[in-house]
Amino acid sequence: MIDQPQIELTPPDISAYRHGNTGIDYVTTLDSGQPGPHAVINALVHGNELCGAIAIDALFHMGVRPRRGRLTLCLANVAAYQAFDPKAPYASRFMEEDFNRLWTAEVLDSRRDTIDLQRARQLRPLYDGADVLLDLHSMTNDGEPLILSGRTERARTLARALGHPAWIVADSGHAAGRRLIDYDRFAGEPGSPTAILVECGQHWRAETAVVAVEASLRFLLALGMVDPDLAAPHLRPRHGVPRVVVVSDAVTAETDTFTFAAPFHGLESLAAGTLIATDGDRRVVAPYDGCILIMPARRVRQGQTAVRLGRVED
Repeated sequence: MIDQPQIELTPPDISAYRHGNTGIDYVTTLDSGQPGPHAVINALVHGNELCGAIAIDALFHMGVRPRRGRLTLCLANVAAYQAFDPKAPYASRFMEEDFNRLWTAEVLDSRRDTIDLQRARQLRPLYDGADVLLDLHSMTNDGEPLILSGRTERARTLARALGHPAWIVADSGHAAGRRLIDYDRFAGEPGSPTAILVECGQHWRAETAVVAVEASLRFLLALGMVDPDLAAPHLRPRHGVPRVVVVSDAVTAETDTFTFAAPFHGLESLAAGTLIATDGDRRVVAPYDGCILIMPARRVRQGQTAVRLGRVED
């Protein structure tokens, strides 16, 4: 049983953004009229991850307008967001299936029919027309924010350009299904569009929303799409250089009795042979020195990713 978490964030009222200007509910495109990329800032892939909605709401209230190209602000799984209940905050991650495990043509074109998949199909044309995408998320554990760049070098380059979060994780996603950043549109051949995912912090910490706003503005600055004077008040001094962790293993739970050996929060560095978890009769141990734990799950279920393991890149 997980303790009731403290909810420091207030979900914003997003009803004003429903009709937008694209023909897709909760999707608004701002066009500079100048040549440039089509950038998408995407929030609410998971309905209980409030920071993205707060960031989108903040960008609207700032009056952000792209200096070149087009900027689309997208609130994705709105049905799950509208189901959020602070008394049961884990329950509205999705409605029927995880929106962030659907991103293959096989799934999108299948005969399956869930609320989350319906919304993914509505948004598919938007993502198919994007050149670059920032996907805003948050984490169950109270750890440092990080950027997930998938496996493409162009995404890793974009992640470095943001400058913060400083931890960049190059990984291959989950056995349970493909994430939006791993969709062929973004993870295909070199030269094609790219996407990164920012885990802004623990789901309901006030600081997490601050990071989401800053990450959004840093993304637009990296693309040359926002006035630096508008962004400056929301950017805090950062020290050090980004560190890249290349994931070597994704540990998938084989049983519902998967149990971590310690209260790991993520980014711990373990020596070879250190016990990480037990999974039924299986012992999961660190396979090498300097093994970095990435986003250990607090609610581990059979067939889902429990933790990822990686090395810091030189």
